[in-house]
Amino acid sequence: MTRPDPITKPHQQLHADRGEPTRQAALAAFVAQKAEIDSMLARLQALSDDHFGAHPDDINWAHVGTLEHYASLLKRITDSAFGEGEHAR
Repeated sequence: MTRPDPITKPHQQLHADRGEPTRQAALAAFVAQKAEIDSMLARLQALSDDHFGAHPDDINWAHVGTLEHYASLLKRITDSAFGEGEHAR
C-alpha cells in the first residue's frame, strides 16, 4: 500500500483524503436517520389528527394516561433537541 508523502502533501489534505469515505458514510447514515424520524413524525401527526383513534364518546382516564405518557416521551426528545429542561445549558 502506498502512503501519501506528508512532506509533499499538506497535513489537512492528508486527513481529508482519508476522511472522505467516512464523511460520505456519515452523511448517508444521517440522511437515513432523518428519513426514519420524518416517517415517525408523519405517522404521529396522522394519529393525532385522528384523535389517537379515540371517539369522543369513548374517552376515559386511560386515554388521558396514554397521552400523558406519549407527551412525556416527546418532551424528553424536545428538551434534548432544544437544550431545555434537564438538557438546559
